[in-house]
Amino acid sequence: MIAAATLAALAALAAPAQAQTTSVEQANAKLEQVAKDRDAVEQEYATSENVCNSKFFVNNCLDKAKEKRRVALSSLRAIEVEAEHFKRVDSVRKRDADLAERARKDADEQAQRAAHGPKQHTAPEDKPAPTRAAGPTVAEREAGHEAKLQRQQAKDAAEADQRAAKAAAFERKKAESERRQAEVAKKKEQNAAKAAAKEASEKKRAEAEAAAAAAAAAKAASK
Repeated sequence: MIAAATLAALAALAAPAQAQTTSVEQANAKLEQVAKDRDAVEQEYATSENVCNSKFFVNNCLDKAKEKRRVALSSLRAIEVEAEHFKRVDSVRKRDADLAERARKDADEQAQRAAHGPKQHTAPEDKPAPTRAAGPTVAEREAGHEAKLQRQQAKDAAEADQRAAKAAAFERKKAESERRQAEVAKKKEQNAAKAAAKEASEKKRAEAEAAAAAAAAAKAASK
């Protein structure tokens, strides 16, 4: 049986998105707690295995211990996925903010340079003034940078959501597989218990019939 302290920790963490992550610090705290609770679940399961091995119906006991372990680990995994997703999104947001701030500073510097006017250079009369090489303007570079930033942001968000969805689907599939395995094992154990009970009953009846026949033979011999 999973320790009460571990179950209490899981209940506190798993509240529906009970407590949606709102900061990186909170996400890190959740991940740290998940690691501790996962160790506690595994330790408790190991203890349960030892207890089950000393019982008559070992398989039934182990199935119950495995199911409790599966439920606990599934809850912890959901918390872990949500916290990691928040950290990825927050990282993208901070990177975008840094890039936007950098673009703003570049724009401010360009505006200041434009306000002071271009520096005048007197070219020698016998030499033509150099012409400006063709190329993208500052505004064009900034527009290109902004478009690239938005594409990357959309890509990162989509990939983060896809990874979270795949992780959740994997956990559901794993849980369903373990549930089916537990049902099969339980049914086998029940069938084995019925067969053992039937065998014991038949053996007891055979012994009773043999005793009755021996008593009858002894009585006949004494006449």
